[in-house]
Amino acid sequence: MCHQLTRTTRETRDTQNAQQPQLLPSAVAARLAGHREYTAGDAQERATMPKSKRSQHDPHIRFNSKYHIDVDFEVPKKLQWYYAPAFFGFWFVIYLSLVNTQINHMPKPLLRTDEASHPRDFIAQRAEDTLIELTRIGPRVVGSIANEVTTVQFFRDEVAKVQAEANDRFEFELDVQQASGAYMHWTMVNMYQGIQNVVVKLSEKGNTNENYLLINSHYDSVTGSPGAGDDGSMVVTMLEVMRVIAKSDEPLAHPIVFLFNGAEENPLQASHAFITQHKWAKNCKALINLDSAGSGGREILFQSGPNHPWLMKYYRQVPHPFANTLAEEIFQAGLIPSDTDFRIFRDYGGVPGLDMAYIFNGYVYHTKFDRVNVFPRASFQHTGDNVLALARALANAPELDDIEAHAEGHNVFYDFLGWFIIFYTATTSIIINVIVSVVALLAIGISVYFMSVRSGCSLSGVLLRFGIILGIQLVSLALAAGLALLVAVFMDAVDRSLSWFTEMWLIIGLYLFPIIVGMSLLPALYLEKTKRDPLSLGFRVQLFMHSHCVCLVILIIVLTSISIRSAYFIMLCVLFDIVALVVNLVTKWHRKAYWFAIAVMICHILPFTYFTYICTVALKTLIPMQGRSGGSSNPDLTIAILMWLFSLMFAGFIVPLIMFFRKTRTIVLCFLAGTILFIIIAVTDAGFPYQPKTSAQRYSLIYAHRILHNADGTTRTDESGVYVYPQDRRLSIAEDEIKTIGQTHKVSEFCEEEMFCGMPLYNHRWHKAREYSLWIPVNEQPQIPTAYPTLTLQETTELDGSMQRRFNFSLEGPDHMTIFVNVKNNAKLLDWSFNETLIRENEPPPHFVYFSYGLDNSALEFTIDVEKTTSTFDTPTLEIGIGGHWVHHEIARSQGLGAYLDRFPSYTYVQAWVGTYESWYF
Repeated sequence: MCHQLTRTTRETRDTQNAQQPQLLPSAVAARLAGHREYTAGDAQERATMPKSKRSQHDPHIRFNSKYHIDVDFEVPKKLQWYYAPAFFGFWFVIYLSLVNTQINHMPKPLLRTDEASHPRDFIAQRAEDTLIELTRIGPRVVGSIANEVTTVQFFRDEVAKVQAEANDRFEFELDVQQASGAYMHWTMVNMYQGIQNVVVKLSEKGNTNENYLLINSHYDSVTGSPGAGDDGSMVVTMLEVMRVIAKSDEPLAHPIVFLFNGAEENPLQASHAFITQHKWAKNCKALINLDSAGSGGREILFQSGPNHPWLMKYYRQVPHPFANTLAEEIFQAGLIPSDTDFRIFRDYGGVPGLDMAYIFNGYVYHTKFDRVNVFPRASFQHTGDNVLALARALANAPELDDIEAHAEGHNVFYDFLGWFIIFYTATTSIIINVIVSVVALLAIGISVYFMSVRSGCSLSGVLLRFGIILGIQLVSLALAAGLALLVAVFMDAVDRSLSWFTEMWLIIGLYLFPIIVGMSLLPALYLEKTKRDPLSLGFRVQLFMHSHCVCLVILIIVLTSISIRSAYFIMLCVLFDIVALVVNLVTKWHRKAYWFAIAVMICHILPFTYFTYICTVALKTLIPMQGRSGGSSNPDLTIAILMWLFSLMFAGFIVPLIMFFRKTRTIVLCFLAGTILFIIIAVTDAGFPYQPKTSAQRYSLIYAHRILHNADGTTRTDESGVYVYPQDRRLSIAEDEIKTIGQTHKVSEFCEEEMFCGMPLYNHRWHKAREYSLWIPVNEQPQIPTAYPTLTLQETTELDGSMQRRFNFSLEGPDHMTIFVNVKNNAKLLDWSFNETLIRENEPPPHFVYFSYGLDNSALEFTIDVEKTTSTFDTPTLEIGIGGHWVHHEIARSQGLGAYLDRFPSYTYVQAWVGTYESWYF
């Protein structure tokens, strides 16, 4: 409790007592005069002062004519409300001047004319010219002449050019690998035949070291895309790095293997072929993997190790660091709709390494717009400088000679605005998190104690207020999340999700504004209701900051306990709040509201800059991805949660400072009005999410013919149609145009009766999207470039006993096919010649097998072993479906298919081909 606010001197005293000074209670006296005893005479003298001087002397004291002393600790005069825009403008200017500038900052690209003066440096223009030559080949799809013949010859020629310029101390060995194999890719068997890798080993002559550095990127592309960003940019970066190293006279302690892999988009087949079958695979001890989920910008290091923190010691030497543990944990949690060869090298070869990729401008990723003209030359310089520095460092790293001796666990790593990199082990991270949490709680305890001493309130009284404020803060954070999620649900309910897809600034009003409202509304109401509280406004605002800090400390402890390394974000936030608190305690500014606020603002400039930097990077990465993440989830929920999480860090200690302005409720309501205004903008045409070429809406489409056979060989279904797979949430935005093709049916309507819905699904993701995909029957049959896939039952063989049989099949068809396998009439699948994982783990059928081939187009021979225990083999035992996909045949795109593509709006991008599906019973 606090001391009584009024103390009355006795009006009747004897003369002797009346002449003695009347002392105030010591706690109140300390409040009044900095621990100097204050007498009644002092009080009388002060009572004769002008009112203005009295308020300046101590605004918390009132005296009446009868020497009544009222110590009420009034609220200090608040700042006028019109200073609030300057307050918010201050943070906005910091964002524009530091964050926005650094995110877009790129090194000056070197030209060919600079080569003489920069003989050891990466030349961006040379890499760009090489990319122009590569993309002139066109889309490089597995199985096409462009990918299997023309591009392979391109590499032979480029390596020959490098070799011609190389220093005599180096030697080259080039190998074109052809391989076949299979492995599990999520829930799908991924099978390949005759795919290719172009592998180049660069080493010093006479070097017998058998521990190599592996650098990998892929040269194939998806259907219809020239693949300039994904992954031609990284391919030519590797070629230029090879040229610079080979031309120098610097030592190379370990050979470097440059792997140009020819089947990553299938997915990840060529890296699996290399690491499991190539002659140099077991010698590769460390990896630099280069990929792209965008086109240009700065490449991010988003996976490191695992369990090899020494790799970051060498990444620290790169000139343009851009790395983050958060990206690694998000990616490895499966929250990104993508994968890289890094996982294959890690899982099948145990090769630790660094995984780097472009993440900006993901709008053109896997589209025909992924061209050289949208890829900035400066990006080559940024990536080339980093990869060249890494290659030189790792190729001479002694750790490569015994990497197991340096396996020490995971890393925590992050850059600051691209200026420098910070990294430490996960064990060190735990220690740091614990220390910061303990120090934070200790500092808060000291602050609360001094509040009690300075305010005249008992410690229990301050703690009581702290408990109330902590509860309000928890409710406020929940309210902030609830308001943001409410907007997300509303936008989806009115079919206006993704309104920020092209215009990212809409996120500020749609989600940041309601979060600020939620975080500040209840504190504002509480402070208004308690404005005559003996605890000053400054102290109560500090208690809100302390309560937010306690919430973050709890979050640190929880995240650290479940081994989330990204808890370092919260740790940094708490660390800088401790710095501000210590500064205020040491300088005694915590007693003065506005000085206290200035100290907080200054100490939070760095964390505000860092967290808004990471938030912007996350948004620039995730927003384009929401355009290909499928229709099953509301992408606005993802953005709302992301903004709430980052707002806890960059705004949690800034929002309470709003309470120092007059008309606080009005200021908060302005943010609410801003949210409503942005919602209005978002639901109008101004919030239309797509633009032609630069940020198109994606669809995949197959113009297909499907034939389903009965057990007796008759046909139950024989029809043609258009299979439409929308890749984002706005399913109905082009509904009218799609309906002009014909009557639409959800693919899920066929799934109960038919294995894998009886459709030519391209991969397992298509089956997951069956509820949102469409089948549109049409009258005309597509023109197939080659013969339909042919499945031939070669023979059946009895195994152990009459109830087990082996079916031998032969399959011929296009270079991309899908094989669906199911058992019927109580049959059990015992074994097959595909990857054994599904059989070994007793996964129930039906099963999905993805099959593709490169140069080797020979028939696929496979066997399936089954057992029957309750019926004979006179009834159907197996159901097999075969999907054929002509994904790179231009003739198929021009005959019949073009008419359907023309029905789609101009703002869409449709990846399309012709296909077939046929199923049989055996």
